[in-house]
Parts: sequence; structure tokens; C-alpha cells
Amino acid sequence: MQNFPTLTFTNNMKTLCLILLFHASLQLQCDKKEITAHIGGEFLLFCKYDTNSFLYSKKYWCRGASSKTCTILAHSEKVVQTRSRSHIIDGGRRGLIVKVTGLQFDDAGAYWVGIDKIYADIMTSVKLVVTEVPVSKPRLWPLTSLVDGPTCWGEPVTVHCECAQGSGVRYTWHRRTHLEDSLPHPSSELYLNCGSVGQGSDYYCVAANDVSSQESELLSVQVLRPANRSCIYVVTMPGQPIYDCADRMCTTVAKTPPLTTNGKIHNDTGNRVLQMNHTCLDQLLKRVQICAALWMTLLRWSSLVFLLIFLCIVFKCTKTRHRKRPKRKRAVHFKQVPH
Repeated sequence: MQNFPTLTFTNNMKTLCLILLFHASLQLQCDKKEITAHIGGEFLLFCKYDTNSFLYSKKYWCRGASSKTCTILAHSEKVVQTRSRSHIIDGGRRGLIVKVTGLQFDDAGAYWVGIDKIYADIMTSVKLVVTEVPVSKPRLWPLTSLVDGPTCWGEPVTVHCECAQGSGVRYTWHRRTHLEDSLPHPSSELYLNCGSVGQGSDYYCVAANDVSSQESELLSVQVLRPANRSCIYVVTMPGQPIYDCADRMCTTVAKTPPLTTNGKIHNDTGNRVLQMNHTCLDQLLKRVQICAALWMTLLRWSSLVFLLIFLCIVFKCTKTRHRKRPKRKRAVHFKQVPH
């Protein structure tokens, strides 16, 4: 029975604290209780307060786990310093604005917005979370120009992968075959040469950090002639010129004799030579057809121009002839009157 007064006093104190907190929340309210921002970025915090009571009171922004021991980073009565990353602006009836720029991972933690008041300041807590910048879709481009088709002559090519946006980005290359993806290669650059392309496959780059990950477009490698040193392969990727190594294939057929054993040509080599010759003939026929079409078009237009010139000459000569023809005078006959 003697514990009742103590319990009643404790409950009354809790109720009083809740009432004070509720009253304080009405006097100072912010639009966010938790802020999530990217590293290197900034944020704005908007707060409303009781302007009838605290219009001319000092407002401040402080950091710390406790409202009583937090460190003030900026307040409304101090002139804004350009080097400071924390600013608080008192807009009067428009409210308070807290701005923090150049965020770092160390900036994450508990913060307070406070209004200076005798005996007990009015304060509200804000939690700040700083994350990585999400990565954008990575873009691929070769460090060696593909315009001249260096892969047609077996030369190596290095392809670079990079994101326009993102922080703490990790790059990995994947090789996609018909069955599954191979083990990733942790690098932003892919080195292609005769020994690594094999029979040809597709490659793609993955950019990732702790927030997000993105895949690049596919890079396709088609091997036309496998070899350790003098291979022929074609690299196809978005935004790069398309080529087929047709000239190199024709040159290779002309200079490379077929493999023979006891006077017999190997079937694989013979088939490959036939395919290459067929490719060269197709290219030649296409060029002949294009030239013939151009000549026919030129002949048609030339005939039309000659016809127009001929008609103009005929028309002009006819008009000149009519002008030079003399006009016949009309004879006048007088009727004789008898005497």
C-alpha cells in the first residue's frame, strides 16, 4: 500500500513529459525526421515554428546523440561563412531552412534543430543517412579505333567500361556463352586478342556499388578464322562502325594455300576456301550491280536532258522562222462607175 504514491508520482511525471514534448512539437515541426542523401550531395530541411513566441529567438543546427550535449554547427545570428558546409536561415513566418552541402560518410548520424529559450530550449531530432551515388548504365568504347578494322589483321583491342554517374563503382566483365556465363573478370577494361577470343562469344560489363548495379550493352565477337597469331575476328558494339573483314578474307584466300596430305586437300580447309571464295564473289557481284545501277540512272537522266535541249532548239527555230516570214499586202479593187 505504501508504493501507491510513488507509482502515482512516476505516472504523473511521464504524463507531464509527454505533454511537454507534444507542446514542443507544436512549437517546432520539420518536414523530415530522417534524411537520406548521396555522398558529395546536399540536402534541405524545412521547419515551421511558433512565430508569435519565437520570431526573434536564435535558431541553431547542432550534431550529437543528446540534445543537451550536441555541438552547434550553425545558428541564425551568425553571418554565413562560405567555407562552412552547414547553414541555417530564419525566414520568419516562412519558416526555417537548414542546408548542408558536400556530404561525406562521416556526416551520418543524429542532428537537432533548436530554438533558444530560457530554462529549456525547444528542439527536434533529425537522423541523417549518407549513401553511395547510384550507378548509371555503363558505356563501352574501344581504346583502339575500329574504323580501319584492326581485328581483321589479328591485332589486339582493349575495350573500356565506365559509368557517367556513381561513387565507389566496381566493374566486372562477364563472358556469355550458349550454356552459361563464365566467371567474372574484375576490371574496367577488357583485353581481346587472338588467344582470348576463342570461337567467339558475347561480353558485357557490370557496374555496381552498395546502392545499385547496372549492365552494359552486349559486345559481340565473331571469329572468322581462329589462330594463335594471325586470327581474323570482328567486334560489334553499340555506337561503333560495322565492318565484316571481307577484304582481309579475300587477301587471306589468295595468299594461303590449302593444307594437303598425300596430294589430297583437307575437307575443312577446302570448305573454308570455298566459303571465302563465295564471300569474295558475292562482294564483287554486289559492286558490279551497284555500278550498273548507277550507269543506268546516269544514262536515263542524260537522255532526258538531251531530249529537252532538242525540243528547245526546235521550238526556238520554229518561232524565228515565223517572225521572218513577210506579211502579204491585201489588194484593193476599185469598182468602175459607168459614165
